[in-house]
Amino acid sequence: MGDDGKSAPRSVRLDHRQVRVLAHPLRLRLLGALRVKGPATATTLAELLNTNTGATSYHLRQLAEVGLVVEDPDRGTGRQRWWRAAHAVTNWETSDFDDDPDARAAIEWIQGDQVRLLAEHAEQWFATQHEWSPAWRDALGMGDVFMTIPPDRLKALEADLWQVLERYRHEADAEPAAPDAESVQIFLAAYPLLREMR
Repeated sequence: MGDDGKSAPRSVRLDHRQVRVLAHPLRLRLLGALRVKGPATATTLAELLNTNTGATSYHLRQLAEVGLVVEDPDRGTGRQRWWRAAHAVTNWETSDFDDDPDARAAIEWIQGDQVRLLAEHAEQWFATQHEWSPAWRDALGMGDVFMTIPPDRLKALEADLWQVLERYRHEADAEPAAPDAESVQIFLAAYPLLREMR
């Protein structure tokens, strides 16, 4: 995902300070853009995200202060500063922030933003799916499964699914892209059934 391999480690488990900094709509978009598109300047990111360079510069510095983005000095020329994501993957457990009301509120906002992003992507897909080939229309979309499962088994299931996704991503990164390949975003979600259905 946009990470150029120079940074180690590949993933970061958010700490309390990082989650509070990341809980901002532009900062989330900046980090996501750097991961997907690769290193960029504040000016390039401002154009991509339809904002101004001053705002992107400020928020990139905020992300850098907590180690989520880093400068890419090999690309910089003169006054131009290039930035890259410090990690390809951000993870956390919701319970990591139980002892910090501000961090808990921040992670709840981030999770809500993920749901808004999923809804936005789905709406865009519904509006444009007729433009895609039958193969892509059959491959894209979403489904659901109902099951009764204890929390430890659900965590094991999620870990297995992440391993499958990581394997496919690693294979895609290691091989030349197929001519019909497209960039996709895959969401994993597990929620309890609505109360009236339990």
